[in-house]
Amino acid sequence: MSNKDQAGKVESQYKATLNLPETNFPMRGNLAQREPELLAQWQEMGLYKQIRNARSGREQFILHDGPPYANGDIHIGHAVNKVLKDIIVKSKTMSGFDAPYVPGWDCHGLPIELKVEELVGKAGDKVTPAEFRQHCREYAAEQVNGQREGFKRLMVLGDWENPYLTMDFKFEANIIRTLGKIADNGHLEKGFKPVNWCMDCGSALAEAEVEYQDKKSISIDVKFAFNDTAALLNAFGADATLSDSLSSKTASIVIWTTTPWTLPANEAVSVHPELEYSLVHINTGSEQDEILVLATALVEDAMSRYGITDFNVIANAAGSAFGQNLEQDSAPFAVTHPFMTVAGAAKTVPVITGTHVTADAGTGSVHTAPMHGADDYVVCNHYGIAADTMLVSAEGAFINNSELESLELAGLSVADKGNFRVLGILGEKGALIKKLKIEHSYPHCWRHKTPIIFRATPQWFIAMEAKNAETSLLSQAMHAVEHDIEWRPTWGKARIEGMMNGRPDWCISRQRTWGVPIALFVHKETSALHPDSQALIEKVALKVEDKGIDAWFELEVQDLLSAEDAENYVKVTDTLDVWFDSGVTHAAVLDERDGLRSPADLYLEGSDQHRGWFQSSLLTSVAAKGQAPYKTALTHGFTVDAKGRKMSKSIGNTVSPIEVMDKLGADILRWWVADTDYSTEMTVSDEILKRNADAYRRIRNTCRFLLANIAGFNPKTDLVAVEDMLPLDAWILDRATNIDLQVKALYADYNFSGLTKLLMNFSVGELGSFYLDIIKDRQYTCKADGLARRSAQTALYHIAEAMVRWVAPVLSFTAEEIWDVLPVAVDAEGNSLEREKSVLLAEWYELPEVKGLSLDDAYWRQIMAVKTAVNKILEEARAEKKVGSSLAADVTLYADDALKAQLEKLGEELRFVTITSTADVKALASADEATTQKTDVSGLRLSLSASTADKCERCWHHNVTVGLHPEHATLCSRCVTNIAGDGEVRHFA
Repeated sequence: MSNKDQAGKVESQYKATLNLPETNFPMRGNLAQREPELLAQWQEMGLYKQIRNARSGREQFILHDGPPYANGDIHIGHAVNKVLKDIIVKSKTMSGFDAPYVPGWDCHGLPIELKVEELVGKAGDKVTPAEFRQHCREYAAEQVNGQREGFKRLMVLGDWENPYLTMDFKFEANIIRTLGKIADNGHLEKGFKPVNWCMDCGSALAEAEVEYQDKKSISIDVKFAFNDTAALLNAFGADATLSDSLSSKTASIVIWTTTPWTLPANEAVSVHPELEYSLVHINTGSEQDEILVLATALVEDAMSRYGITDFNVIANAAGSAFGQNLEQDSAPFAVTHPFMTVAGAAKTVPVITGTHVTADAGTGSVHTAPMHGADDYVVCNHYGIAADTMLVSAEGAFINNSELESLELAGLSVADKGNFRVLGILGEKGALIKKLKIEHSYPHCWRHKTPIIFRATPQWFIAMEAKNAETSLLSQAMHAVEHDIEWRPTWGKARIEGMMNGRPDWCISRQRTWGVPIALFVHKETSALHPDSQALIEKVALKVEDKGIDAWFELEVQDLLSAEDAENYVKVTDTLDVWFDSGVTHAAVLDERDGLRSPADLYLEGSDQHRGWFQSSLLTSVAAKGQAPYKTALTHGFTVDAKGRKMSKSIGNTVSPIEVMDKLGADILRWWVADTDYSTEMTVSDEILKRNADAYRRIRNTCRFLLANIAGFNPKTDLVAVEDMLPLDAWILDRATNIDLQVKALYADYNFSGLTKLLMNFSVGELGSFYLDIIKDRQYTCKADGLARRSAQTALYHIAEAMVRWVAPVLSFTAEEIWDVLPVAVDAEGNSLEREKSVLLAEWYELPEVKGLSLDDAYWRQIMAVKTAVNKILEEARAEKKVGSSLAADVTLYADDALKAQLEKLGEELRFVTITSTADVKALASADEATTQKTDVSGLRLSLSASTADKCERCWHHNVTVGLHPEHATLCSRCVTNIAGDGEVRHFA
């Protein structure tokens, strides 16, 4: 019988005798309208500060917030990240930990700079650099304020009035201090190395600022002719007779590349020392015969690509046969560059060996341009091949010099016209064997989404293998990854190891205006750091604490250095990579704020941060302090639409968290985040959110039933001792205790999708479909203060106290609503006993221990199965109009011996379990298959008929005792007893 039925249909004199449910907890949450009111209350009462005071002195749990970039409205990815963090912090607070949450923002960098350029023009153009930086600071502050309101609207609780900002003066000073520690530990170097370079940014990029996209390129096979064919044949051990006939032929090593524009910068050709190479004789039957050197494994592919069918391999040898080996004092083989010259003569370059060469594709020989490739730089440096002239400008065009002008390359963009001109030159020189269009994965700028180039420039690096450090930074960091950090999911460890293994030095310098300066003084000629760098850095940091980064840019060298030093040293004008800014929050926030500490217990970010913040934080912490900044790194996936596509404004499939909250409320969005397996891609759409709203309503309705049936309940005087509770009530309380243990374990394991499923199953299953369904009659019709009702209310009260805490970290608004209407203990004088002002100040509820149950969990689960089976047949009968309500039915259960014995333990209570007017149990053997129905429970059949007994006006049960009491002619004997006031009907269930 539903609450609505009970409340709406009992209009007789007996309505006042019923214990009808009542509560101020509304059925509809109206979350979108009411959540902002609660936020205002939280702010007015200073809830976050109250929590800090309440947990002061407790064991700490530090979740350190990775800073979002201060630009644009919050998006669904932000929502996932912040809600996951909030759930963890709140659950840890419930567990008794002192778990502060200090949010932060990343405020420097190019995106903000570009936005401000649109508004006020470039620095040094319409505004001075100082004015430009001030505009950047103001713009970033506006973005922070907008995002902060969005995060607060998500019901995320934290120190919002005192967040950390990388542009705060003290933070900027601490960035500089941390750089100084890294330099002092020998991990900072200046070098002229190839770095990721964005032609649109006009700046170097960090690895984390590079993303890979498919790109169509022209691949080419190019010949580099050997200067001495006879020596080549001899080195490969070719047959002497054959060598005599071929020694006059042209021999070339063939390289394969997808960046033709880098050929002007070629300084060598690299082969792998252990790969086998072949001398391939191309038979033309004329003087045009030639010899090509190709990796043996790629000969067939190359010949097919070139369209050559008449060829033969005349000799094979390992790459080491080319002779360029530092361990052996032997001269290298020389080849002629296809078109570059030196002092008017054809340029020759050596053939060298390098382990970076592969035979996966191409020719097995690599065109080597140390100015345009990290591997190329390393191998050339190894062999002492100098490379100090950059032929490509910051904008990505060939520079103007005499040779490039003569080749008609000067001023051409390497991305298009310059690339095609190189192809033309190769064709003119007869060096181009083949060109093809291919599609391949290529690095792009994450901001501009345009292809980048590798370009050597003077930059500052955090060296992975620093010359001045006792131990390699990379090896220290890899040791921390392996031994000091827990990676969740576990694949995170392999992911970051793969990204860090063999990673190049970290280029931390940028040529920008809005950024923290690399506040170093270097020698004008040697670029060596000033010998008193550490002391100077502290002096600079103090000035930056007072005036911000402008203090450095306005600083004159003589302000800090002696006259003699001022003559020999200059300021570094580069700014720091913003990944360095956010990477050092372990020092600028965790080590600086009261109530925080380093290492943090947890860093939680998206899976892209294995390449970004997880890595920049780890490297800077190990470089500066010799330890990892976090004990655990937890990863969440990206959001995708219902079709599995990434969120994109251009596709139009984005989901705005603000719009969702304005329509459905933050608690619905929070439930979706918790309910989704965040370890992989997280699918979100209007339909999915609607399903989550339906799930939320089920949880809310369960809580409403609990509250409505404990209205007026005084926990001080009305609680029934566990040992006196009815068996069904004791069982559900025991189930709640079991659920409570699982809830705590799931929160501790960060398994929130498991948590939501557990709560949903308990609310809809054991509670909603079974226990609450059964006790309605007892709640409504038994004596108000009798054991039957008080026993059930005791169970409901304990479950409500536990459940409000179970859902609080996820459904924070709804939990606070529940908290406000939970019964409060009242003493003998009528004074309400004090409790926490907010559920978020409370800790987990201690459910009473249930011991010595006469009927165990397995028994009640069997009864649940029987009830479900009976309900299914009842619903079918109602659909066929055989009976009206279930209380208008009489049922007989035919059970096998074992089940019959179990059902008989319920006695008269069986009808309340099946929610029928009568329920008899008989032996299965006596069942007539023609008049009984098979059920889903093994060993159980059922017969059902419409009751012929009169209906009790008060409880609606059809019972033969209705009309037997002269003063209550419309009541059954049970209701007469329950309203008499001098006793009550005893209940088992």
